[in-house]
Amino acid sequence: MNGSTALLTDRYELTMLDAALASGRAFRKTVFELFPRRLPDGRRYGVLAGVGRMLDAVEAFRFEASELDYLTTAKIISPDLAAWLADYRFTGSMWGYGEGEVYFPNAPLLIVEGTFAEACVLETLLLSIYNYDSAVAAAASRMTLMAGDRPCIEMGARRAHERAAVAASRAAYIAGFAASSNLEAGRTYGVPTAGTAAHSFTLLHGSEEEAFRAQLATQGKGTTLLVDTYDVEAAVRTAVELAGPELGAVRIDSGDLADQAVEVRALLDSLGATKTRIIVTSDLDEYQIAALRGAPVDGYGVGTSLVTGSGAPTCSMVYKIVARADSDAADATLEPVQKRSPNKATIGGRKYALRRRNARGIAEADVIGIGRPPVDDGDDRALLVPLIDAGRIVGREPLSAARARHAASRAELPRAAHKMSRGDAAIPTIIDPEVQP
Repeated sequence: MNGSTALLTDRYELTMLDAALASGRAFRKTVFELFPRRLPDGRRYGVLAGVGRMLDAVEAFRFEASELDYLTTAKIISPDLAAWLADYRFTGSMWGYGEGEVYFPNAPLLIVEGTFAEACVLETLLLSIYNYDSAVAAAASRMTLMAGDRPCIEMGARRAHERAAVAASRAAYIAGFAASSNLEAGRTYGVPTAGTAAHSFTLLHGSEEEAFRAQLATQGKGTTLLVDTYDVEAAVRTAVELAGPELGAVRIDSGDLADQAVEVRALLDSLGATKTRIIVTSDLDEYQIAALRGAPVDGYGVGTSLVTGSGAPTCSMVYKIVARADSDAADATLEPVQKRSPNKATIGGRKYALRRRNARGIAEADVIGIGRPPVDDGDDRALLVPLIDAGRIVGREPLSAARARHAASRAELPRAAHKMSRGDAAIPTIIDPEVQP
């Protein structure tokens, strides 16, 4: 990641720290927890994404001279705090769910152990990454679930902030998308990229035939030709006439996609282009993809709905202190702390988590232990993995590992998780032992 991430935060993170320095509590050991209070209304599971980006961001969390000059000139922090921030490095430890893992309410997605000073200032950065990336990943997972073995291509860059679009491409790939239109996602994260031509390319030329010839000359017969600029039937006939049965695909971007796909498939077959694929785009979401499962469609391009979380642009994740040391001593006991606010109560104590599965490997519940790991009944799977150990990043992994983890964790969910209708979480979260906040 280029540049410092230290000011990608809220002012109160630093004003709290200034006050904690004054009270003498800033360097007491603490445990913070990032967790979702709930799933988006009606959703049956969530998908964790952003872990790799978070590790990069924490590594780049440094207060350089320019950041400190701004903070002191604006009188946001005291000179004492500025002196401490000049040497800031996160030296604590983190554990969390692996990237791509499905999750449910109250899951301890990230556990941060360190001094209050070190852990507190990371709150906004951690939440901004996890909330957005996980919203996109959850939407993407629902879309790829409905698409089955038909590939989905992410193409939402023009519908999001330019940097968020790169994160969205990464999250969508983790959740099963085959490729992205975003070249920065390809360069930065190795996400496969795809793209051919828009309507403007056809309109630039004097005729559809002229445009198709130019595209075929540069991209080859395996390219995808956009056939709905003028008349779909005429365009398909022209495309096959020019490329022959080796034409890779045609794309439909408007109209009744199901009906048009049926007509285009019949036309392609009649022209001998039986292996030419049909790709559909046009503001698709998981519900439209589900509705198109019976149509002769070979792939989907998805933009706006994906990069906005398909109606759930954030994940209700919060970051709360759950334990604090009872003194400044290095071996001080960590005691649980919790909020009792109405509708916002928290559960104190260091958490451990496993996924309880039946003999067939199907998930039945997430079991959360307080202060100790819950007992594995023989078929369970631990959910927390080490991410940072005493300031050293140990949890980096290739994007392919997160993608594989998502496929495996989604596959072990009960069939209820596959429904697009509104419903409760696919499996319950059990606190063991039961703790009432």
